[in-house]
Amino acid sequence: MRRRSRARWAAPVLLAAVVTAGSATPAVAAEPDQGPRSYVALGDSYAAGPLIPIQTGEPVGCLRSTSNYPSVVAETLDIPDFRDVSCSAATTEHITGPQNVPLGVNPPQLDALGPDTELVTVSIGGNDIGFGDIISECARRSPLQPTGSACADFYTSGGTDELAQRIDEAAPQVAAVLDAITERSPDARVLLVGYPAILPDEGPGCYPVVPFSPGDVAYLRGVEKALNAMLSDEASGAGVDFVDTYTPSIGHDVCQLPGTKWIEGLVPTAPAAPVHPNALGMAGIGAVVAESVTDTAVLAG
Repeated sequence: MRRRSRARWAAPVLLAAVVTAGSATPAVAAEPDQGPRSYVALGDSYAAGPLIPIQTGEPVGCLRSTSNYPSVVAETLDIPDFRDVSCSAATTEHITGPQNVPLGVNPPQLDALGPDTELVTVSIGGNDIGFGDIISECARRSPLQPTGSACADFYTSGGTDELAQRIDEAAPQVAAVLDAITERSPDARVLLVGYPAILPDEGPGCYPVVPFSPGDVAYLRGVEKALNAMLSDEASGAGVDFVDTYTPSIGHDVCQLPGTKWIEGLVPTAPAAPVHPNALGMAGIGAVVAESVTDTAVLAG
């Protein structure tokens, strides 16, 4: 599969002067490419923005916010044709098939794509490995051994890392989603958006405010990094771009104070679902994604 150019919607670039045998051709300003005019956002709750005002209610159970990162991207890039079909609790299955949610059904997210779609973002994979259950399981087990690693021990009992196995099993499902997207919208710029830093990138965490022991913080940090690495690999294999939101979000994790943290803890201090981005986080992630859309690789020859 061919790789799409990063320079498609780049800002105008001044061409270098061409010097030949004592004469020079003056620099000429390149015509700016028009930015994407149609954009479809796909994905799970890390795209949808559950409980962040204002919720669209389309359908209610998707908990989709008008302040989520796709909305930030659409506004930042002034994209006139914008469709957001992301939905909380979505898995790769719900990209290609319908998702039953409270008070409605979210149609297959792929249905929003067409041959004329120019930009697609997708956040997916976390629910395929059981994100919600992992958080609940660790929040229950970890406090039982605050100086140990009860949650890590649970998932690695018997000598097999269950979560590493889940990540491996999710990889072909993510690959299938990316292939389906590029088949529906062959000329679109496709961005697979990774997950931001949920826990501190180093150190023991902030027990008991976030009730994960230092050993479990280290384990869960590794799980998220492994998930992002898998997503990056699958994006590369599909010839689409991976957007790293983990690195820019370091220092904005659940252990930070309100006004700094992008991710809420198990007891949110701002309108957002537990262990999900708040409005500040969506703004930060949106800025990173928007910058990735306009990023350019200047080739020197």
